[in-house]
Amino acid sequence: MREITIISGKGGTGKTSITAALASLADNAVFCDNDVDAANLHLIFDPEMRESYTFAGAWLAKINQESCTQCGICEDHCRFDAIRKKDDGTYMVVAIKCEGCRLCERICPEASISSERSNNNHWYISDTRFGTLVHASMGPGEENSGKLVTQLRNQSRNIAKETNASWIINDGPPGIGCAAISSITGASAVVIVTEPSQSGYHDLKRVTDLVSSFKVPAFAIINKYDLHPVMTGEISRFLDERKIPVIAKVPFSIHFSEAMLAGRTVVEQYPGEEDHRILQQAWENLTSRF
Repeated sequence: MREITIISGKGGTGKTSITAALASLADNAVFCDNDVDAANLHLIFDPEMRESYTFAGAWLAKINQESCTQCGICEDHCRFDAIRKKDDGTYMVVAIKCEGCRLCERICPEASISSERSNNNHWYISDTRFGTLVHASMGPGEENSGKLVTQLRNQSRNIAKETNASWIINDGPPGIGCAAISSITGASAVVIVTEPSQSGYHDLKRVTDLVSSFKVPAFAIINKYDLHPVMTGEISRFLDERKIPVIAKVPFSIHFSEAMLAGRTVVEQYPGEEDHRILQQAWENLTSRF
């Protein structure tokens, strides 16, 4: 079993569209959407949910107004400015600022503050036309995305072992945050999807630094490469210097948008055409290295 995580330095490079296309080319695979903060792989996979679970999020303080004496100790000691005094003299917790450290709960002389973990996050095991998909949804402003990604990947590995799957394909998040780190750690290989733009090049440098720090084999796909040939050349030279093989250069094509609107991958929607052939070669280039 090999686990491939597909990431990008920034959003909008076409990472999920390419992930879905590669998924439609993979045999005997389990799929995992690690982009838990803004999951969208399910829009193409059209999953039928089989199992649903709640993922406990960050701690959030709340004040029992009946026993609170308005002493103000909690407000004085909250370094995140998450506790504020209202016009009527009572205190409130500003949920979006609460970091869940639980200090206020410990120092309250009346034991009027308690904390509960958020239950606004969920993860699922679903059936799709490509195989099993493990995915999740997080509420706005929720935390612990890295832990949730780890939960999803562990479940994907369990399913892969049970079904004797050959591959796990992870649609990783953009950027270099906690979720991206959790998506990369322990993977067999990482595929970086980039685009020929200044922001794409800048964020490509950051994400390659991240991948190299984990010593995970890396490959690259330059999407929409023909929109800026000069920048594509710079990116290609940078990747060559970093010894990161480019397994495909995908031209800009409206086929991707049309396929997405149809709820299908570009490989399904346009079989045998250039998009299909390039991505088929990319998958073969990638899998032949294992």
